Amino acid sequence: MAAERIGIGALLKRLQPDFPDISISKIRFLESEGLVTPARTSSGYRKYSQQDIERLEFVLTAQRDRFWPLKVIRDRLDAVERGLDVDSDEGPVPPRGPGGEIGERLSAPIRPLRLTGPELQQAAGIDTDIFRELVSYGLLPKNREHFDAHDLEVATAAGALVETGIGVRHLRPLKSAAEREVGLTEHVLGQQALRGRAATEDGVDDATVVRTVVEGCLELHVALVRQQLDAQD
Repeated sequence: MAAERIGIGALLKRLQPDFPDISISKIRFLESEGLVTPARTSSGYRKYSQQDIERLEFVLTAQRDRFWPLKVIRDRLDAVERGLDVDSDEGPVPPRGPGGEIGERLSAPIRPLRLTGPELQQAAGIDTDIFRELVSYGLLPKNREHFDAHDLEVATAAGALVETGIGVRHLRPLKSAAEREVGLTEHVLGQQALRGRAATEDGVDDATVVRTVVEGCLELHVALVRQQLDAQD
């Protein structure tokens, strides 16, 4: 079911309690500046979505409370859409790298995020040299204008390991191991498909199977590392 959209008159009534000076001409001006782009009916009438309303509220609040010029507001809106935090007057702030237990992070939803290279470095706490090595050794994608939440996880974890004295080139086998683990999940799903198992049989769907296999691989990895550490004592 499509989300409800409202006309410009209803939008004006929605905004007036918080922004008494708002007018239809002001809304149209902000549209002409590219700060909001409502849909149009076949007759040409504007229809505003909830996202359009939130954008306008952001713009009007920034003008009223922070006196930001339109160029700054436009940049901040772009930052919001890319997942950055924009509460600071000093500029958009990349989110911190992910935390929490591994099992929790595997099942947690991924936050939509698009970071530039410098923003990724700031969020992950790594310098440009480490960033370039991560790209060079394939731990981060090459020729990417923006990086996502998965890339931030990789850069953050890699940066923590580099701080212990491990060179980036020594982290490449970990990526290979991850690729093999993903291959195991594909093998399991393929075997189930050959057996004709329905995706929802016994209440277990493909996502649950993948998570179970990956968590099992991580547990086995930890167990094997502990085994090797104990053998050295």
